[in-house]
Amino acid sequence: MRAVVLATAAALWMVVALVPSAVADTRFECIDGFAAPGTPAKFNRVGVLEVGPSRAKNVLVLNPGTSASAAYFAPLARDIVRRARGWQVWAVERRENLLEDQSVVNQAKAGRATDQRLFDYYLGYITKGEGVVPDHYEPIRDADVPFARQWGMRVEIEDLRRVVKAAKRLRGKVVVGGHSLGGSITTAYATWDFRGTPGAKGLSGLVLDDGGSGPTPVTAEQAGQSLQELQGGSPWLAFGGIPAPFAGLFNVVASTGVLMNPNGTSELQTWPLLPDNLKPPVPTTNIASYGYALDTETSPPALAAAQAHLGHLAATGERRGWDRAGELSPIRSYARMFSGTGLKGLDGTAWYHPRRLTIDSGAVAAGNANPAQDVLDVRATHGDDLPRGLRIYAFGASLGGTRVLDAARVLAGQSGIPRRNLTLVERHETYAHNDPASASPNNEFLDELVHFLTTISGR
Repeated sequence: MRAVVLATAAALWMVVALVPSAVADTRFECIDGFAAPGTPAKFNRVGVLEVGPSRAKNVLVLNPGTSASAAYFAPLARDIVRRARGWQVWAVERRENLLEDQSVVNQAKAGRATDQRLFDYYLGYITKGEGVVPDHYEPIRDADVPFARQWGMRVEIEDLRRVVKAAKRLRGKVVVGGHSLGGSITTAYATWDFRGTPGAKGLSGLVLDDGGSGPTPVTAEQAGQSLQELQGGSPWLAFGGIPAPFAGLFNVVASTGVLMNPNGTSELQTWPLLPDNLKPPVPTTNIASYGYALDTETSPPALAAAQAHLGHLAATGERRGWDRAGELSPIRSYARMFSGTGLKGLDGTAWYHPRRLTIDSGAVAAGNANPAQDVLDVRATHGDDLPRGLRIYAFGASLGGTRVLDAARVLAGQSGIPRRNLTLVERHETYAHNDPASASPNNEFLDELVHFLTTISGR
């Protein structure tokens, strides 16, 4: 049965590449990825969510962060291409998302499943029992995917290399960027050794959205210890202390429920297995329950990487609703970002995030060779060999703050990139970690990014 589930999940992802999106000028393509040692061929694939006119020659390639996926960038991408003429945005869908079962999420998005069915299929069956919910989601067992322990930075960079090469074939400008861990991936790619040349060769710019790589690596001993623990444990990272795949399931079920039935009663609020610190103290609607769990004022510190400025519970009501209260990010837009509105087979979270990828990021060290890279097979060694004409945009929000800007300065300084090529914006006091992707209608990250891109393309 487990082999059937794995094969079906992979097959569904292949099919989605052939299904047109419901959103105009949005396409999903699945291409051959890196042949990772030990990985079955069907998982050596990388997805690309393409937003914007296909005739546009310039491409911004975006890498999602920890436990995020391509659809996370979809609303932001649509805003970018509306304002930056001649640009497409390509968001990378990493190979781990081949393991997701999006079947009932797809039905719910299409109006063929209720929010109750959505909840029961992915979560409710655990407490209700198989007799009540015989047809339900089956999480992937660690024992069935031992090869995922090798899905580290080398696999990711080699997959990304294939995406960037496809973008370059359009013969326009190519910029690579990323959010959070995606900023470290961006730095790793730019400084990676591809047969003696850096990945940044041929790129016009880099974008670091509240993430990057400072110059100090983990030690070789720390790297070795992390690998040892990985081999004896799960291939997957626990996000905010919540083990895989449940952080992703909580988010996709709750965000999709917000869009389907915003004023309905929240099932998750009374579900016994949802952590208590995510539950409002009063009865709430679906939209209010979701906002309470992820707003900066009420979400637990362990989930800082999932937070935005969303608002607060309404002051009154038998079941409290949600008050945006003038905050940066509209909660319905936030829900669309994580649900993957209009996108079949895609949502904004990664239910399974490889621990190895996060471990390896500690050895990138602004592209400087170090002993930990030898232990982890990380090849980011061209930190002092980037093209001098490369432009870098760094935005520091609540988690990265000034460290992101410092990382950009170090990266530029090592290669003699002039200060005028840097766009540095620090907003850690006003922007939560996810506000750059979701703030609307006012969004300083977006405004500066559009200016950055149009400067590069000369428009």
